[in-house]
Formats: sequence, structure tokens, C-alpha cells
Amino acid sequence: MLCDVKLPDRSGLDLLANLRDVDPKIPVILMTGFGTSETAIEAMRRGAYDYLLKPLDPDQLEELVQRAFTVSRLMRVPTRPTGDEAASDGDPFIGTSPAMQEVFKSIGRVAPTDATVLVLGESGTGKELVARAIYQHGQRANKPFLAINCAAIPETLLESELFGHERGSFTGADRMRIGKFEQCQGGTLFLDEIGDMTPLTQAKILRVLQDKQFERVGGNETLQSDIRVIAATNRNLEAMIADGSFREYLFYRLNVCTIRLPPLRERGIDLPRLVSLFIRLYSREFGKNVTTITEDALAVLQAYSWPGNVRQLQSVLKQALIRVVGPTLVASALPNEIRTTDRMAGELAVCDPDESDVLRFIRRRLNEGTSNLYTEVLEWIERELLTEMLLQSSGNITQASLILGITRPTLRSKLAHLGLALDNKMTVTARVK
Repeated sequence: MLCDVKLPDRSGLDLLANLRDVDPKIPVILMTGFGTSETAIEAMRRGAYDYLLKPLDPDQLEELVQRAFTVSRLMRVPTRPTGDEAASDGDPFIGTSPAMQEVFKSIGRVAPTDATVLVLGESGTGKELVARAIYQHGQRANKPFLAINCAAIPETLLESELFGHERGSFTGADRMRIGKFEQCQGGTLFLDEIGDMTPLTQAKILRVLQDKQFERVGGNETLQSDIRVIAATNRNLEAMIADGSFREYLFYRLNVCTIRLPPLRERGIDLPRLVSLFIRLYSREFGKNVTTITEDALAVLQAYSWPGNVRQLQSVLKQALIRVVGPTLVASALPNEIRTTDRMAGELAVCDPDESDVLRFIRRRLNEGTSNLYTEVLEWIERELLTEMLLQSSGNITQASLILGITRPTLRSKLAHLGLALDNKMTVTARVK
């Protein structure tokens, strides 16, 4: 809603308060030609999405409205943690693999509580979907939901974005600003890429989580915070704690409940379902009539390692659907880099694991810009080892655990974590990864 502060029969601030009582999920942008700092502060305190002074800048207004639409969608469009790709309402959150079923169970357990949640996973795995699912199934579902990408905002501005600032607190601070913690009172705040925060901002976040209090930048007034925090990162926080770049006590505060999202390469049985869903969605979006995919095209997609995870899969399928002619997606419509990597992965998969294979994997992940190499290498080696044991023991867990020198529950836990199933297709997929 775009609303003037000066209305014929009442104040826009009063209308904002009435609207918040009816539906707090509607973003309201207030506008006025008689702006004062008190009016701007009161507007944001009452829950306005933003506040603009006339004359309006059309470009600024358009950008603000687009951001407001995004915020509204995050709050209103449901996520669908399901294995049914046929459903059409809401954002898909598909997963029948053991690892994704554990994610859904964790969401169900933590959503009704008010606990802080830490979501871990590589870029593109769906961390925001997890945060929205927790919000939508939680006690604060009728309150605001705001998301902020800590890596996308310069460190000099992030503190102000989160906590607000007082007028004159720094160069360019010509009026008081209300930050996300104050703006989102009673709701849920999603801090994406929290591992990119500076130590100073980490300390302030720690205080909010511990004491439910904060101050605006340059201010002395202590403000109370009633917000549920969901944080996410693709960084290895334990390694960052070891090198001093992430505060240990903040990690403990965030780590009340941790949900680990598996990368797409560990969700082999989910990929065909995701492909089917995205083909249907994007075919409709592009005005195409693509309904099927050839076996060789699907094999190329299954063989690829997907460093960009589900987000990359979406991009690849969009490119392919633009190129394809006819009702069937064929392998030749896929981007060249996907098909080239598929051939390289196939050559690697037929080799026995040795040092050169490990080095190839390390170099490939370095070229792909990984920021979690230590964990990835250990998981790669473990996956190769367990896959070979499954092959050698014909899927006999007792025999495999005796050879490995670990207990059967430990082996089953590792298989579930890596997304390995006891069938030939899944084993071959794991080896290609």
C-alpha cells in the first residue's frame, strides 16, 4: 500500500495502525510533503515498510515497491515441504531422500517453538525456504517476516540496517533511521550469510540474543527486542571460530537448533522430481509446451556435480527451455558446460579412487570457487569409501561395518548423512559425484 500521511479524514499513521491490526503482512509505504523526523520515526515504529518525502523520485519509488513486493511474497507464499511435485500452490520444497526427510522433520520440531535456528548449507540449497517454512508454521506466522542478506550490504552500513541509527551519528546520517530489529518487532528476522558479519556486528547480535536489548548506532537509548532470529550461512563456522573470525559465544547462541541442508549432489533420488517440476513451471512461464525430458538428457543432469545446487539447476533448465523446440527437452539443449562436465565426471567415475582423483576433485572445487573445501574433501573420500563397501558387500550392512571397523548404527547414520541408498542407481550416482 502506498499511503499519504495527510488524508482528508484522518492521519495516514492512524490508518497504518488500523491496517496492521487487520493484516500486518501488508507492506505500507508512507509518503508526505511535510516530513519531520518525528513523523518518520513514528511511521517506522508503527510498522511501515518505508517512508518517502515528496517530491517522489520515480526510480526510487519503483525500486522500493519491488522490494516491498518481495517482502510480501516471502510472508504470504507458502513453502511446500513435500515429495509431491504435482502440487501447484506455493514454492516447491521437494525431497524424498533420507537427508531431506530429516530436514522436514527438524522444521516440524522447531517451528512451534520460539528457539533460535541456525541453517547450514552450500549456496543455492534452499536456506531461505527453510527459514520461511519455520516462520509459516510457527507461533509468529501472523507477524512480519523480514530477510536481510548480510553479505550483500557493505559492513559500514550493515549495523545501521540492522539496528538503525541516530541523526548525526555518522556522515550522511541526516535523520534517524529505524533498523530491522526495531521494524520487525514481534516477528521473525532471517539473517542470511551471517558468517560474513564483522566481529563488531557479531557482538551486537550476540547481545540482542542474550539480553533482548540493543541501541541504535550513535544512540544511548536501550531498546527492547521481541524477535525470533533465524540465521543461515554457507561458511564453516567452527573453522571460523578456530581462526578468530567468528565469535564462539554467538555460535552457541545461534546453535540452539541446527538444520543442515544437503547439497543437490547428495540428493540423487530427488533430482528427477525437481527436474520434472521445474520443466513444468518454466515451460508455463516461457509459453512453451515442454512436458517430457529424454533419458540421455536426464542422465547428463544426474551425472553433474551441481556446485550451485538447486539454484544452478533452475538456471540450467531455464536456459535449456529457451533453446528447446518441441515438447521434449533433449540433451543438446542443455548448456555446453553441463554436458562437458558430464563427460569428465564419467571418466573420473570409472577410475579407482587414488591420490590423483583426490587432487582432481580439489582442483575442480577450487576452480568452482568453494569456501568449504576441507569438509567437501572429507565427504568426497568418505562417499567413495562407503560406496565401494556397499558394492563389495552387495549392500550387506553387517559385513560392510565389520570391514570398516565401525558399528552398524554409525554406518547407517553416515549413509543417511551422505544421501546414499542401497540400490544400484543411487550407488552409481554417488560415485559420479
